[in-house]
Amino acid sequence: MAPVERYSVTPVTADTARVAVDSAFLAALSGILGDRMSTALAVREHHGSGEDYFPVVPPDAVCFVETSEEVSAVVRLCAERRVPVIPYGTGTSLEGHVQALHGGVCIDLTRMNAVLEVNAQDLDCRVQAGVTRKQLNEYLRDTGLFFPIDPGADASLGGMAATRASGTNAVRYGTMRENVMGLTVVLPDGRIVRTGGRARKSAAGYDLTRLYVGSEGTLGVITEVQLRLYGIPEAVTSAVCQFPTLADAVNTVILTIQSGIPVARIELLDEVQMRACIAYSKLQGYEARPTLFFEFHGTQASAAEQAEMVKAISNDFGGSAFRWTAQAEERTRLWQARHDAYYAAIALSPGKKGIATDACVPISRLADCIVETRADIDRSDLVAPIVGHVGDGNFHLVIIVDPNDAEEMHRAHALNERLIERTLAFGGTCTGEHGVGQGKMQFLTAEHGEAVSVMRALKQALDPQNIMNPGKILRF
Repeated sequence: MAPVERYSVTPVTADTARVAVDSAFLAALSGILGDRMSTALAVREHHGSGEDYFPVVPPDAVCFVETSEEVSAVVRLCAERRVPVIPYGTGTSLEGHVQALHGGVCIDLTRMNAVLEVNAQDLDCRVQAGVTRKQLNEYLRDTGLFFPIDPGADASLGGMAATRASGTNAVRYGTMRENVMGLTVVLPDGRIVRTGGRARKSAAGYDLTRLYVGSEGTLGVITEVQLRLYGIPEAVTSAVCQFPTLADAVNTVILTIQSGIPVARIELLDEVQMRACIAYSKLQGYEARPTLFFEFHGTQASAAEQAEMVKAISNDFGGSAFRWTAQAEERTRLWQARHDAYYAAIALSPGKKGIATDACVPISRLADCIVETRADIDRSDLVAPIVGHVGDGNFHLVIIVDPNDAEEMHRAHALNERLIERTLAFGGTCTGEHGVGQGKMQFLTAEHGEAVSVMRALKQALDPQNIMNPGKILRF
């Protein structure tokens, strides 16, 4: 394993070498989109950051596109002038994916929000990139089908594909990597290509779909997504169990997965995160102790059987207050509290910001990694709740900081660096679902070694001018 590059706390700002954008270029953009091209400062600043701690770095213009052909025209114009292109979905990224580090044009895909086709018999659909996961499931509600990938935020499906998102259901249904069947992508020279297709498998040529899933806008702009769908289960039940120690909770997860129980979701909240959620989401009747949230999908009998099996395992590790419910209102309340964990964590220290980071390890190393991380947090004298989709070995820290306190920021970044070093030593990855963006570029070589040079060669072959979301994933 290569050493982790030492972290620099000096952020990239709007002063970083920006490509000049002149009035003639803006006039040409306006000729393509009319009043759907904006240079208003408020609009540009809104598109200059995600839900992360990085400073706002606005683009020079924002283009509100409606078709793949419009995206192609904008990208072609940018390629002619060597102007950077930054794709934008809903702005929910956490690793500095959408800042216009070198200026350029932000392509906002929110108006590309049409569900293009649903093939109910084949369990697949095709959507424009701006469709959000909640919008798709609302559209599918009367078909008996649903799309299961749930990262928490109501992110766009194009953005979810671009960042290889996963979330709470990944332990059963997989991530975007397993559920994207094909894509429509605008290349850095403006060409439109379609990858994959509706067949459940193919051995024809390079798997370009997998190349673009997780490319974070650095290889092209995703404009359409072909997705797998699933039948809505007959029964959905949720359960909550609390534990005396963090190790007991995580060991329950490990044994549950190793026992082959087909749980749909297993979420861990440590005692700090649980205290935050009790206060923020008004979770009455629970204590600030390590807690697991479970969800079971299947028939009435199988969901109940899964819950009983997990309850028995939880009892072996000192679990208490095991409560399960099939009532939709109670399930919604519990999972909304889990989805609001980030905001609950920030509310622990009003006025501060959250540095959200994540890691993922093989399930057998999960207990060691999480327990060591909790001890490291306590030694660092920082507030940093742990929450995670632990059914697949993925967990998150939200490190609460004052961005104006240089010493506190240094401790926070050092904590994050130690987390990644520990994770890689356990055979894990520096990010299970947030992506690399700006925030984890320094860890990529430590994880992948010489393979990073192959990634760089692919980037240079497909985007020789480096106009696609420059300053993300790879350094040049």
